[in-house]
Amino acid sequence: MKNKFSLAPVALILFSLVVPAFVFAQQKRDQSNSSGSNTTGKTSSATAVPGRRPRRTPGNTTAVAQDFTEALSVVQEHYVDGNKIDFNAVYKSSIMGMLRVLDPHSNYFDREEFEDMKTDQRSEYLGIGASIQNYSIGDSMDTYIAATFQTAPASRAGLRFGDRIDAVDGVSMHAKSSAEVRDKIRGPRGSHVKLLITHASTGKADIVEIVRDAVAQPSVPDAYMIRPGVGYIDMTRGFNYDTAEMLQGALDFLHARGMNSLVLDLRNNPGGFLDQAVRVAEAFLPSGQLILKQKGRDGLNDRTYESRNPDPDRTPLVILVNDFTASASEIVAGAMQDHDRAMIVGQTSFGKGLVQSIIPLDGGAGLTLTSAKYFTPSGRLIQRDYSDGGYYSYIYRGGTLRDKDDQSKPAGPASRTDTGRPVYGGGGITPDEVIKPQLFTTMQARLRDPLFFFSRDVVTGRIPGLEKYKVDRAIEFAHVLDATDYPMNDMVFNAFKDYVAKDANWKTFTPVLDRNRSFLEQQIRFQLATAAYGTVSAVQVLTKEDPQIAKAIEVVPRARDLAMAATRARMQQP
Repeated sequence: MKNKFSLAPVALILFSLVVPAFVFAQQKRDQSNSSGSNTTGKTSSATAVPGRRPRRTPGNTTAVAQDFTEALSVVQEHYVDGNKIDFNAVYKSSIMGMLRVLDPHSNYFDREEFEDMKTDQRSEYLGIGASIQNYSIGDSMDTYIAATFQTAPASRAGLRFGDRIDAVDGVSMHAKSSAEVRDKIRGPRGSHVKLLITHASTGKADIVEIVRDAVAQPSVPDAYMIRPGVGYIDMTRGFNYDTAEMLQGALDFLHARGMNSLVLDLRNNPGGFLDQAVRVAEAFLPSGQLILKQKGRDGLNDRTYESRNPDPDRTPLVILVNDFTASASEIVAGAMQDHDRAMIVGQTSFGKGLVQSIIPLDGGAGLTLTSAKYFTPSGRLIQRDYSDGGYYSYIYRGGTLRDKDDQSKPAGPASRTDTGRPVYGGGGITPDEVIKPQLFTTMQARLRDPLFFFSRDVVTGRIPGLEKYKVDRAIEFAHVLDATDYPMNDMVFNAFKDYVAKDANWKTFTPVLDRNRSFLEQQIRFQLATAAYGTVSAVQVLTKEDPQIAKAIEVVPRARDLAMAATRARMQQP
């Protein structure tokens, strides 16, 4: 953006909504001056505006734009650092403040952010394709490669688990946060970045030059048999352009391996494209079944979405949700629950029942503006209340700060599923089976550093007695984890205890290791599997011991019975 407001006419319409905020600010300034703040006894030029016009009506967009321009001119002329104003930040914060008056989900993106959003929606990002994390020894913090991705530039350049990033383009990264390092590494496709790397395997440092590229981030990263006959599909990343197509590929893959029931994981899925949510729901619902109703302003954007699939997948289905399951993923979970097509397991979902339209603006910026509300097949509006206007309280009232002991309490009016079960709106999708996640304790979180450095030394063959765990071959991406892969036993655990006891930075942890053995062995195995197979495959270490997934598998027979009852009820309808 330049020093002149250039988003007209869209911006003029939007700024009409921020009048109350400007009225308050101007009134406060005028009151301050009238109460004697001008100690010279002269009229301040900052407040004495010749021919000041009367307050405009809320619909007068021209007046609002004039007010904004006038206020900005006053700031430029009289603010103590007026010659250093970042106009892009001023315009952006003004628009964001206005949109927060509307609802928590309408948003503004500057040019760079808008491009990033569109890239994410293509299930990719621009960079080198490595997951990085900060780890510390004593007071020394550095950034390490936690994993590289298949066919990505970092993998092709030979970067591996445990390599340390010492500098990026000649700038030291020591003591920098991993977010700072990430931002330094990312850049336009085809551009070059030079990394000073200390390799975990040799301890030697060298400069690795990498050409940035588009890195795939599949919206359905993994599918495998989690138990005999029970398939598992990871759909935790969002609903992008390819989600429905990738889901169908995962279903075909699992059916070929004998799947007779399915766990679909929508935990932490933030949502995405509405049409993809409809197509995902359509994969499991027969033709004619309602998926959602969308209602816009004055009848605009009103739409009804029904399945058009004459031959849906009829595998008994359990869906996992949690308090960060939102938007498009709630559309799927709500449709499956209302039609009794699936059992919902986990925690109450986020509660976002609003639909945003993506609106490009001049200069490459863009808006996501709420244009409709959606209702589940039983008529539920699952959007939770945001009337108090507090963005932080809205986001975290349904997130990490939500009362975890009150997950099953219904909210909003009751509706009925196809078989007559009561379900509720007003605050997300309430699971049929509520179960808490596996959480780290404070002590377990403090053990992340010794766990990483121990695992790093194991995979590079530096731990006596564990040489068979050394990873000295190419990464086997897409590996399906087997019980014989990096098994945990007394030898591994005792080696970790000795490792901690011998280091002055960590030996104080020694008394707590035995009572955290299960956690420690799980995390060590996860790290070793990451080094050998990449993150996607390594996550199987965690999912196969996840209490929410265990509950999902347990209720599969009930999901089968529920779907059969719904089918009978549908066939009996006149």
